[in-house]
Parts: sequence; C-alpha cells; structure tokens
Amino acid sequence: MTSSHALRDRAAVVTGATRGIGLAVARALAEAGARVCVSSRNADEVRRTAAELGGVGLAGSVGDPGHPEELTDLCLREFGRLDVLVNNAATNQPFGPLMDADPALWREAFAVNVEAPLRLTQCAWHGWMREHGGVVITICTEGATHVGPGVGAYGTSKAALLHLTRQLAGELGPGVRVNSVSPGLVRTEMARFMWEPREEEIAAGLPLGRIGEPEEVAGAVVWLASDEANWITGTDLVVDGGTRVRAARTAT
Repeated sequence: MTSSHALRDRAAVVTGATRGIGLAVARALAEAGARVCVSSRNADEVRRTAAELGGVGLAGSVGDPGHPEELTDLCLREFGRLDVLVNNAATNQPFGPLMDADPALWREAFAVNVEAPLRLTQCAWHGWMREHGGVVITICTEGATHVGPGVGAYGTSKAALLHLTRQLAGELGPGVRVNSVSPGLVRTEMARFMWEPREEEIAAGLPLGRIGEPEEVAGAVVWLASDEANWITGTDLVVDGGTRVRAARTAT
C-alpha cells in the first residue's frame, strides 16, 4: 500500500485536472504529499481545484502549442521542481464513423491526445527531469487495443499515445520513468454516454461486477509515481475490472 507521505516534497503537474479521472489523480497526489499544479480549459474550475488542493493552476488547452511551456514554467516558478507529470487531458472528438470524420477534429484529437503529452514531456525533461529525474504517466485507455463503434479517432490516437509512452520510456531512462495507466469504463462525465444507459448490463459482464470509479485509477497513478514502482518503466497498467478477460465469464 502506498504511504500517505509517499510523494512528500515532490511537485506534480496534472492536465485535465478539474473533473473525472484527472481531478481524482490530482487529489490523490496531494494526499500523498505532492504539491500539485493543475491545468484545464475552464478558468473557474482551475481556480477552485488549485485552491482545494493548496496548489496552483493554469487555464488553457493542452492543444495550444504555448500551454505546455507555460504550465511547466508555472510549476517550476512556484514549486522549484517538477517530479511527476500526468498527461491526462484528452478529447473523444470526432465521435462517430471515421468515414464521416471532420479532418480538423481528427487533427485536434491527435494534437490533444498525442502531441500535447509529447510537448509536455519535452518541457518537463528540459526544465527539470533531465538533470534531476522524474516520472511521466500517461492516461491511455483499455480500448486502445481493440476497435469499437464511434470511437475510432479516440482509440487510434490513444493507441499512438501508448506507443509514444513506450518509446519515451526507452529514450528517457534511467533517470525518468515513463508508464501509462489504461482505465476501462469509469464513472466520469466524459464516459457517461457509454455507461449511464446500461450500467447494470455492463457491470454484469465484468468479472469484478461493476464499472470503475475515478479514485481507483488515481490509486494506480500514485503507485506508479512513487518509489514503490521505481523498477517499472515502459509498462501499461490496465485498470479495467477484468474487461479484457470477460469472455471467460459465465452467466450466473
């Protein structure tokens, strides 16, 4: 079990940190002792979250080319270090058949879901981690390994993010560990359209009998960020309630 002081005196940046999995991760990092710098599009939500956590925040889109550098600079200016980067912000647009996908939204999906994590990692590396070490964690998805209706752009971009994570793990070791966490279906607003109409049906098909909660993903992130995981890099930690093995589940 990860200690409540496992990340004491460390500083973390979390993107998409004012709701859902990102908010749960930011809270869990703060509870583990980290000073947290949060980012999200909504300025009011950023202010509230930063105040709640006793940290700092910057409103903006990670898809904006200037945002990663501004966010990194804020963390270094306020905390003097940047030990943990959690690339959580994502978009699931364009949603629908790929034959109908708007090319501009397709490019935005890759700008937010793939390019932004790379740019943030570059900023963290050059600003602190190259000299001092650190941990980078990307929030991917269990769905990156298979296909599904409507989520072609999201799944394709997350598959690219999964490969990017492994590539960075190989390039940035030994000083920087890079891993991903891939949630299954979790109770968030972003995923509401998937779970709300048929939660009981979905839960019944999972070996663990329910969909996930954001805090359960956050626990995995904190563990990977801690020294308990200091011989782990290039790994994808799946937190999915058994989604990938549900084919073996028999009706009860």
